[in-house]
Amino acid sequence: MTANDSPRDQIVQFLPQMRAFAISLTRNVAAADDLVQDTIVKAWTHIDKFTPGTNMQAWLFTILRNTFYSSRRKVSREVQDTDGIFAGQLSVGPDHDGKLAFAEFRRAFDQLSPEHREVLILVGASGFTTEEAAQTLGIAPGTVKSRTSRARKILAGLMGLAEGESAVMGGLDAFAPSAPSGPDEAAA
Repeated sequence: MTANDSPRDQIVQFLPQMRAFAISLTRNVAAADDLVQDTIVKAWTHIDKFTPGTNMQAWLFTILRNTFYSSRRKVSREVQDTDGIFAGQLSVGPDHDGKLAFAEFRRAFDQLSPEHREVLILVGASGFTTEEAAQTLGIAPGTVKSRTSRARKILAGLMGLAEGESAVMGGLDAFAPSAPSGPDEAAA
């Protein structure tokens, strides 16, 4: 290596030695590779602080060593909760119920007829107005309204919801009536 080598070439030249040093510190190949990567990022970010003509290897190993000990200090401040006791005390529970409700909704939705599924997708999920859905499907707006209403009732029954009970998932109510789409529907 000469003094004229670019900083990038100098850093790349020391990768094998850095990896060996990182493995000796971490005793884990994957963690060592992560440590070397973090070291290279830091070195490249602060390459302007390296004094040309000085020992690049020593500079890189210092960054690597400091990064390793900083990460160990950070890990020592983190709470180990392998048995889940602390997680169980969190004020907000996990989102499992929402995923289960969605899976139940999906199973019930798949049992609907194709006509009922398509009106719910257009009016309920895609936000189409009754007229837009009617035009898309090539049917009368009244047919869209009746299919939507019937599909919501069937879906609620399949999910075991009482009449008037809502199925809100992800901020969307699958059974909520769509907003009026025009003056005719608003008056109805």
